[in-house]
Amino acid sequence: MNDDTPIVVAGAGPAGLIAAEILSAAGKRVVVYERMPSVARKFLMAGRGGLNLTHSEPFDRFLTRYGGAAERLRPMLEAFTPSDLTAWANGLGQETFVGSSGRVFPKAMKASPLLRAWLARLEAQGVEIRTRTTLRGWDDVQPTATLLALGGSSWPRLGSDGSWHDALAAQGVEVTPFQPTNVGFNVAWSEHFRMRFAGQPLKTIALRIGEQEVRGEAMVTRYGIEGGAIYALSTELRDRLPCTITIDLRPDLSHEDIAAKLARTKAGDTLSSTLRKILGLAPIAIGLLHENGSPPREPSALAALIKAAPVTLTSAQGLERAISTAGGVSWDAVDENLQLRAVPGTYVAGEMLDWEAPTGGYLLQACFATGAWAARAILRR
Repeated sequence: MNDDTPIVVAGAGPAGLIAAEILSAAGKRVVVYERMPSVARKFLMAGRGGLNLTHSEPFDRFLTRYGGAAERLRPMLEAFTPSDLTAWANGLGQETFVGSSGRVFPKAMKASPLLRAWLARLEAQGVEIRTRTTLRGWDDVQPTATLLALGGSSWPRLGSDGSWHDALAAQGVEVTPFQPTNVGFNVAWSEHFRMRFAGQPLKTIALRIGEQEVRGEAMVTRYGIEGGAIYALSTELRDRLPCTITIDLRPDLSHEDIAAKLARTKAGDTLSSTLRKILGLAPIAIGLLHENGSPPREPSALAALIKAAPVTLTSAQGLERAISTAGGVSWDAVDENLQLRAVPGTYVAGEMLDWEAPTGGYLLQACFATGAWAARAILRR
């Protein structure tokens, strides 16, 4: 039998809904408030190109993806692991598979079937979800406990606009400013390069900044550059702006291998023809080599440029273009249970907390894990 006094969850994204599931499964009455007309809008958007739930890499490696917040998140990720998240999805009838990169997806490759099954389970457990409703205070609700899972400040049109920031700060909660992460960066491309190649990918490349290197793909845009490899370095890039990255256009070949191939160029071949035939470079990669003037023809010098084509990032795109954000409720503002020190009985979870991670399943995993952690703390309370 449910308790009469509700536990209030504010925010119907992954962190809020998993908390509601755990609390209601324990027999608690749960009311979820969501100010948007429907639930989990950002979750559905994330699944538009294939819902990347989590990642299958070894846990110690997985944990490093959370940077400075890794040790804070460790107990939560250990209590709700990637294997737990996968089993949860399977339990909802949404079988998963591991992709070639180690990422975990539902076989349906969509968020909507999973969400429908999830909402059916929540309804069966008695969870009440009130959409188009903003929680502005607790005087009328008088909950047993309150869990805030209101998101960060990315994709504001989907409801995650960080509007809670000032209200919590006014209650004495330490809140750090939001910063964009998993975001594109502005580049002053030449007009020719921008007009010809915007919207095209640089495939099978390696991006480098300092001692860090990430292999993958990047997308050239009218404003600059974005994509998985860029997102994986976005924290480092954001903190160094303006900065210059280098792009290795043939990371599978050494400088010496490339120089040797270039030395066998046939007389009369154009540079573009040589790069296309001998090295298999796509037109966009060849165009990138021309962005800092005419490329050298001497094999060793040209090989060096191919291994480290420079691209200067001037600034990051804004919060409204970011996939996720850094900043939010400081870790010092919560106790080990994710309860606000300044507002006892109120907990926070998900992207409201000050952590960040690259795309690849790490974002959703931490949202689920912190939501589950806070829910279990409320039950102990």
